[in-house]
Amino acid sequence: MARATAQKHACRGTFRRTDLAETRKAPILFKSMKPLSEFRNPGVRFLFTDIDDTLTDHGRLGAPAYAALWSLVGRGIKVIPVTGRPAGWCEMIARVWPVDGVIGENGAFYFRYENKVMKRHFAVDERARLASRDKLDRVIAPEILSSVKGAAIASDQFSRISDLAIDFCEDVEPLETKDIDRIVKIFEKHGAVAKVSSIHVNGWFGNFDKLTMCKEYLKNEFGLMASAIQKEIAFVGDSPNDEPMFKFFNNSFAVANIARFSDRLTSKPAHVAPSKGGRGFCEVARALLEDAKT
Repeated sequence: MARATAQKHACRGTFRRTDLAETRKAPILFKSMKPLSEFRNPGVRFLFTDIDDTLTDHGRLGAPAYAALWSLVGRGIKVIPVTGRPAGWCEMIARVWPVDGVIGENGAFYFRYENKVMKRHFAVDERARLASRDKLDRVIAPEILSSVKGAAIASDQFSRISDLAIDFCEDVEPLETKDIDRIVKIFEKHGAVAKVSSIHVNGWFGNFDKLTMCKEYLKNEFGLMASAIQKEIAFVGDSPNDEPMFKFFNNSFAVANIARFSDRLTSKPAHVAPSKGGRGFCEVARALLEDAKT
């Protein structure tokens, strides 16, 4: 049991590589990114942030990262988690965390809880969601499980609405990169979109992703066009499914564990924090708070 636990934690912390190997890869990746110390806050009012391995460490939300959320909100910065996690989780996050909303299932929806009303906005209508759900569950899931040894349906799948999450690392023995790529190819063979996070491969049908729903959130809730207020928006993430955000937002950040995906990233963030996970998020939060207007 101890061996299995250690492997799971190693997966979340280093994507099945040692810290030494990750450190060796980091300088290559970081050449194209500025250190966080060079960032100057141009007036950020909205912070979109990934959750797993960005806010969390080994699957847990630590007190410092959670306190950083409260500090950001206290200085007038609206925080919106943008995650691959399921609708069931997002319902709780929108209600309980100090956030202004949450985007879930890689852009399938956003939830916003305000004045005791939960607003739920979806990228596609219910009929399309049900049709997609049937194909994901009936066709794609069985093929992946029979084709990729060690892969499993993510434990949070029961609370998902729009996507299928395949666990390659969270609660299973870590899979090799070739197996993760095989999962992606199976999704794509059936016409689905597939994105790799730090723990899952998520697949869905529909022309949406994290970025498209961030734009819809800003437009619907505040009447703002993301492209017109670039200096007022920031994003922090850690994995390939964050690439659309890294590419679009000028104020984009990654925590240090982004280095483990250096061979998968085409679009890289503008700045990188010195530390991994929740500690790295706190470093980004401090950089935003140093110049934030009260």
